[in-house]
Amino acid sequence: MDWYPLWNSLRIAGISCIIVFFLGIFAAHRIAKLPPLLKGVLDVLLTLPMVLPPTVCGWLLLLVFGLTHPVGIFLKDMGIQFVMTWYGGVIASAVVAFPLMYRTARGAFESFNENLAWSARTLGLSERFIFWRIRLPACKQGIIAGVVLAFARALGEYGATSMLIGYIPRNTATISTTVYQLWRTNDEYSAFIWVVINIVISAVVLLTVNMMEKRARQRRVGAWQ
Repeated sequence: MDWYPLWNSLRIAGISCIIVFFLGIFAAHRIAKLPPLLKGVLDVLLTLPMVLPPTVCGWLLLLVFGLTHPVGIFLKDMGIQFVMTWYGGVIASAVVAFPLMYRTARGAFESFNENLAWSARTLGLSERFIFWRIRLPACKQGIIAGVVLAFARALGEYGATSMLIGYIPRNTATISTTVYQLWRTNDEYSAFIWVVINIVISAVVLLTVNMMEKRARQRRVGAWQ
């Protein structure tokens, strides 16, 4: 059995998860401080990939990175190509997973007790120190949950990925695209194996999120007591 789709899916999900981790935290932290109207507009724009059909996201990515479009042509001249390459899958997965990281992190930042930050400022601590040593640790449960959910979304991505990078065995094949190709060729046994693998990974991810939420609730109850 060729295990490349599993390795490629984990690689794409892992790299895209790192990307959305930093972008999601940065966007959530900045936007949480904006006026309500501007925050609402940006929130809609950044959350769109979560509600749009994945194929629409894939089509929009092709408009940007397609080899017959200006950006795609420019990147190709520089030796960079995201169409029909595994690292194009990183871009597609990051786009569809970003809203989960962003919204989860934003909720965590908005629930942060700003009195802690003001107390730290009275002690002369810098904003960078407050963010990394006070704000981020206090919001870590929500942020970790966002990372886990983003990873799970990136791992199971099919629509945008299949449109941007297609299916090339031992090159762009992922678990999701492999299941579809095996089904098309009537290899239902192999498709079933990959479905089971995907279910197991997804179940582990959901259990991890549930455990973190349970620990967060226990800590809140302990703090109240």
